[in-house]
Amino acid sequence: MRDAAHLHHSSRDMAPSARAGGRRRKLALGSLVLFSTTALLASGCSSSSASGAAPSTPGAGSSDGASARPSATPSPPPTPSPTPSLDAAVKEITDAQWSRMVAAGLWRKGCPDIRGQLRRVEMNYVGFDGKVHRGVLVVNADVTVSVVRIFTQLFEGGFPVRRMEPMEAYGGDLNASLRADNTSAFNCRRADQINAPFKESPHANGRAIDINPLENPWKDLRTKSWSPSSKYAARTEGKGKILKGGLVWRAFTGEGWVWQDIKVPDYMHFDTGYPSKPFKSPSAIPSGSTAEESTPAG
Repeated sequence: MRDAAHLHHSSRDMAPSARAGGRRRKLALGSLVLFSTTALLASGCSSSSASGAAPSTPGAGSSDGASARPSATPSPPPTPSPTPSLDAAVKEITDAQWSRMVAAGLWRKGCPDIRGQLRRVEMNYVGFDGKVHRGVLVVNADVTVSVVRIFTQLFEGGFPVRRMEPMEAYGGDLNASLRADNTSAFNCRRADQINAPFKESPHANGRAIDINPLENPWKDLRTKSWSPSSKYAARTEGKGKILKGGLVWRAFTGEGWVWQDIKVPDYMHFDTGYPSKPFKSPSAIPSGSTAEESTPAG
């Protein structure tokens, strides 16, 4: 026990300088312990309070930063499809267009009273130059869905169309439209032009379409000649030509349309039947098209 008492009171035997040095070391050790404890407590407080505080802003390279904050630069818009579509839009006939149609003689007294039934179908088509162009067909509202379905097939199949303009662009002159190789639809034709009785005519009711007249002529009964030209009268393979069993023929007949609904060759012509009557069109709308009607722009 003596050794224990001696060790416990060993400072009593030390010189004053040694005892002073020992006190300094104890003070230093105590300060170190106190500093460590304080730092540890401070660290613990900081950790516990962080759960209730807003997180600090992540560094620029942090993946969390992108999800926590909106980017200063908006994301780029989706890249358009490299494959163009028909992009069809069906619109009502505006007062301005109707005035042009009447002025051109496309409608007059004795023609079917169908202004409210006519629609302007705007759609893309592949030209003879291989490029995509925008065209217009004026047709009856009851064939619009069918027309969009048909021309979607022609567009996707790459069938070329020379041009597609409403008849008022040619002053209502059928022969001028044919010579221009223009694809057209509605036309209550003049008395001096080949036509069925107005009330029964598919064209006068907006239920007939003539496609690429130059490549697909018809035989004029009055002159016994091909119109607009006999150059492509032979039904052989050729650019923009319509052949039985071909793409255009399949697209139209598959929708219930009739090719050459006349007793003489009329290769450009498709209609929904003669005498013209309401047409029950398919209900499905092709993808990539907006066949629903839109409000006219004025």
